[in-house]
Amino acid sequence: MRILLLVSAFNGLSQRVWCALRDAGHEVGVLLSISEREIIDGVRAAAPELILCPYLKERVPAVVWQRWRTVILHPGPVGDRGPSSLDWAISDGMRSWGVTALQAVEELDAGPIWASRTFPLPALPPRKSALYAGPVSDAALECALEVVTKAADPSFSPIPTENTPTETPGARPRALMRQTDRAFGWDEPTETILRRIRAADGSPGVRTEVGGLAVYAYDAHPGLARGSRPGTLLGRRQGAVQVATGDGSLWLGHLRPAGQYGIKLPATTALGERLRGVPNSPIEAYAEAEAPNTYRQVRYRRTGAIGWLLFDFYNGAMAPGHCRRLLAGLRHAAGQDTRVLVLRGGTEAFSNGVHLNVIEAAPDPAAAAWANIRAINQVCREIIACTRQVVVAAYAGSAGAGGVMLGLGADVVAARDGIVLNPYYDIGLFGSELHTYTLPRRVGADRAQRLIDDKLPMSTAQAVRTGLVDEVGPRHPEAYGQWLTLLAERHGDARAARKRRAAKARRLAAERIPLDVYETRELAEMSRDIYTDRSGFAAARHAFVGKLRPSATPRRLLLTGDAGPIPAPWPRTGDTGPAAERRTSAAVRPAVPVSA
Repeated sequence: MRILLLVSAFNGLSQRVWCALRDAGHEVGVLLSISEREIIDGVRAAAPELILCPYLKERVPAVVWQRWRTVILHPGPVGDRGPSSLDWAISDGMRSWGVTALQAVEELDAGPIWASRTFPLPALPPRKSALYAGPVSDAALECALEVVTKAADPSFSPIPTENTPTETPGARPRALMRQTDRAFGWDEPTETILRRIRAADGSPGVRTEVGGLAVYAYDAHPGLARGSRPGTLLGRRQGAVQVATGDGSLWLGHLRPAGQYGIKLPATTALGERLRGVPNSPIEAYAEAEAPNTYRQVRYRRTGAIGWLLFDFYNGAMAPGHCRRLLAGLRHAAGQDTRVLVLRGGTEAFSNGVHLNVIEAAPDPAAAAWANIRAINQVCREIIACTRQVVVAAYAGSAGAGGVMLGLGADVVAARDGIVLNPYYDIGLFGSELHTYTLPRRVGADRAQRLIDDKLPMSTAQAVRTGLVDEVGPRHPEAYGQWLTLLAERHGDARAARKRRAAKARRLAAERIPLDVYETRELAEMSRDIYTDRSGFAAARHAFVGKLRPSATPRRLLLTGDAGPIPAPWPRTGDTGPAAERRTSAAVRPAVPVSA
């Protein structure tokens, strides 16, 4: 089937749907909803059999939804309507939620239903971005695949909304959640504040005051400290700050200063001199057992012959400080007498490479970018050169650009099913991370260059076929963790591990060209991008950080086809009632933005 994804941005969910439909053999293209005219012209040029909208904030022009089957994936269960579905679900402590595939009609989220899914929500408030990348993404993909199957069935008729009772108590039309709905006082209970902040993460954040600075707060985690005056800054650690609440404390990992061009930054960077006198909160470097509320981004634990180095950086962005912490963790782990070292990233993102927000906010962005790439390269070198353990890079979350390249020097790359990999650089940078060494050794020189040039996302199934990934584990995070343990134990067999380590050491020693040469060549190219801006890195970085809209859909994503006449309105059996008779335009609710 010829399927067009009409989207506001080619975000993580859109990429996942795109990959899955292509893996299923469909012809799939993307059209960014830049303007009404471009949508109409783009749809006509694509001549799709079906339009899917996994992430759309703008209205679909009437001439489109009246003549092409247009189905919207709404991040709420049957009966839910409005642009802040996930925000309200988290804020209200809903115990279950869902996704609904709706036909586009005039009334917002009121069209006939093609498919729906529900899922449980945890008692501890999830971060909105994590909920969107996890259960919402899974449910939306299932709905999308069901829609495609039903679109191929001429006897299928979508069910009017009024004939479909909701399976989720509390699902109802809700207004846009505003900052007044999100507001809290630091004297309120920790759980209340945590829920408010997580319901707005990663966009738009919650307006508050920290250290006397008006900010939007993100990335909140419960703390251990108690008994201080609410709102007091108690400490700082690894870029985060600890703030006293009414009955305890919270760690805030990221803040965005309120203003005309505030950028989301590590909290200590955003507060700067306002942290004078706020103590650092030391922690034991790599304790095997820690209290769950101890805030840290890198953790190490050991189970028998297996060492586990766990890291989780917000949105997968790695500033020099993150790189230094991960490097220290790697060196600590490599110094242990284990046979296997598992390097596991977060479930939202394994890594997305250098921290563009920190670079953009720096007084000298070029110097900051140079320091960042040098720091992440040290991590890559440590992984490649590790011969004391069999190294398993566990991609529990999606990865992009240098974040994909980061783990390719490992002996085994083990991905969680359903993640998306973007193994290319698309921000005006040649790229480093020693990818000119690791990528061709995994996929071959010709394919490596095609991946860099094509600039297309890749599913785990495709990654296995190309050799980028060795093993794929279950989608559910807990099942993936259990599977990963069995995989590590298999590679931890004493004899097999010894042979593999020895073979790697011989291979590295036999390399005709040292690693230094690969890095030097890459940095020579990077220096031209960073310091002379030969490929527009400054403008591309600014657009990414500021979430500026692109001027056109990249040609590589378009669904090519011969433009034909606009078809007559197609019959929409099941689309009945007053709304169907007064159709003039289709309103499409905002999906959850994915922050930089």
